[in-house]
Amino acid sequence: MQISHSTAPVVAENPSPSAERLLFPALGSFYSRAEPVLYAVLRVVFGIVMFTHGLPKALGISHGSMADPMAGSINLIQNVMGLPFAPQLGFLVMLLETVGAVMLAIGLWARPVALAITVQMAGICYALGPTWPWIDRGIEFPMLMLFLALYIAVRGSGSFAVDRKLKVSI
Repeated sequence: MQISHSTAPVVAENPSPSAERLLFPALGSFYSRAEPVLYAVLRVVFGIVMFTHGLPKALGISHGSMADPMAGSINLIQNVMGLPFAPQLGFLVMLLETVGAVMLAIGLWARPVALAITVQMAGICYALGPTWPWIDRGIEFPMLMLFLALYIAVRGSGSFAVDRKLKVSI
């Protein structure tokens, strides 16, 4: 008896009654082709968004209404969260939002980078809560980023990624 180690998806000949049935079955092949591409776009856009938050910290330039985003991060870490080593943690945040964002966008070690972003966003939600609307410096945007990062941490880099080319996954 031979055991197959194929990575192809298994398709049941008699799907269970609870299996999803497409109203327009012809869309099934489109969905299966589009999903890996759209996941890569999602990962790249998420990396770009994170990068736009890290670059002003790295360059010491303003970001929106924040004159000094690095000072704002250090203030949040030290005075709102009460954590020690605020300048060093602020530097790590800047690295995560620049180098980590580029790694995420290209799909290099996406899982650990996304996990670190998940932790960062959880900390921001804790610091900014219980206000919900982002316009009032609330947590709706960081909460969305938290769950997006968590999804990427679980799913990995995907098909169109440096990790895939290197045949490496964490």
